[in-house]
Order: sequence, then structure tokens, then C-alpha cells
Amino acid sequence: MKRVLIIAAALVALAACASNGPEGNPWYSQGDVTYDTVKAAADACKAKGGDFQLKQGGDPTHLGDYACNPRKGS
Repeated sequence: MKRVLIIAAALVALAACASNGPEGNPWYSQGDVTYDTVKAAADACKAKGGDFQLKQGGDPTHLGDYACNPRKGS
């Protein structure tokens, strides 16, 4: 019985780790950064009136580590 509980707890912990990205998605679901993906995301963000920036401590090679932040004073 103990073994089943330990395995269940490990599976729950692994499931939680898999969904730590933006909007509950895994970090890798957004894809890798390329010039085209960053340009498209930055243009979409600018059209909404925001600033497209890398999140603090984010990995510049993962598109999910960028955010569209509202401009100050808007």
C-alpha cells in the first residue's frame, strides 16, 4: 500500500512540473525562438499597445519566456 501511495505522489509531482509554463502550458509548448516568431509576437503585442519583453529570469531561446506587458501610463 505504501508503494502505491509513493508512486501516486510521484506522478502528481511530475504532472505539476509539466504545467509550469505560461497559462498553465508546459514551457516547451510555445516553441523555440526564431526571428520570425519573435517578430510576429512583437508585432501582435505592439498592435495591442504593449511592450514585448523577455520575462525576468527567462530563457531567451523559449518563446514562452516572453510576455506582452502593458505600456506604462496606458
